[in-house]
Amino acid sequence: MAALSPASKKAIANLRAFAAPTTNYYKCPLTRRAAVLILLFADRGGDLRVVLTIRSAGLKNYAGQAALPGGKADALHETPFMTARREAFEEIGLPMSDHKFPPGYSVEHLTELPANLAMTELGVRPCVAFLQGPAPSPQNRNPDVARDILPKLDAREVAAVFTAPFYNFLREKDLDPEAPKNNPGEWYKGSWHSWHESAWRMHQFFVPVPPSTVFLANYKPKEKKEATPEASSDITSSKSTVQSKGKSAKSSSSLQPPLPRSFYSIAGDALAQPRYRVFGMTARILVDCARVAYGEEPEYEHNSHFGDEEMMERLLKIGRLSPIRKEGEVLTRDVMMKAAKARM
Repeated sequence: MAALSPASKKAIANLRAFAAPTTNYYKCPLTRRAAVLILLFADRGGDLRVVLTIRSAGLKNYAGQAALPGGKADALHETPFMTARREAFEEIGLPMSDHKFPPGYSVEHLTELPANLAMTELGVRPCVAFLQGPAPSPQNRNPDVARDILPKLDAREVAAVFTAPFYNFLREKDLDPEAPKNNPGEWYKGSWHSWHESAWRMHQFFVPVPPSTVFLANYKPKEKKEATPEASSDITSSKSTVQSKGKSAKSSSSLQPPLPRSFYSIAGDALAQPRYRVFGMTARILVDCARVAYGEEPEYEHNSHFGDEEMMERLLKIGRLSPIRKEGEVLTRDVMMKAAKARM
């Protein structure tokens, strides 16, 4: 395995030193707790890449969409890292303890980021970890983290695992000049949308997926029903400020209405594309993690705050995020306005 580049070393150090503010995650009932794993590793050039999945076509929610390994907590005593590691084991076969890795491999837990609020009213805690690989040896002359660790997939949940250049999530275009030649398309699209009286930036990244970066499960495309915003949307519903190029989203003439249902649907075989689309809350979490790691702001416009801790606290104060979700319960404009008035 190549040594970390200077930029990667600094990024890992920044993440290791990051101390997230007090979280409202533990105030949420068990049914509202979830965690995802941001698993980083170094490629042969020493640059960081992040592990993502394409969810199986047969799943009820988020079918065919890109996601970070993760899911709901199983018990109140389970920490976010415990949840994220368990789900990563179930979905992509990532061992839960170092002694179960091949020789020379280990995982370091770096930090947790502020919790995000999914539209399904889950508190989602991003957990950041670094997958360390071995130096070349007579037994393994060419160690490859992705090849050696990742291809153990649960096809019931995950159709594929792929990796993406981590630093690129701060940029508008592919860092690799050869990427568009081999995988046609653009890297980034973004737009401002109205979301419960707030300006919300929807990020879309289109990750080029050459064969060396993708591992497929035994996958058979299935016809699926059109996804609904409640089932598919990872857009969170938080009041936010805007930081980017000196512009205010609220005064922007490009502010668009809420996204249509078709935005969340995957047309055709998700795995047949030269690029995989990463969007919604998954994209936002990766952007925020890269901001912390590299100490830079993105080239594109974005919401400046990290996570949704304040909105989660306000919703808890007005009795939302209860253990049992009532049928038809959604975060309406009236609910958000009531939460905005709640005293902190």
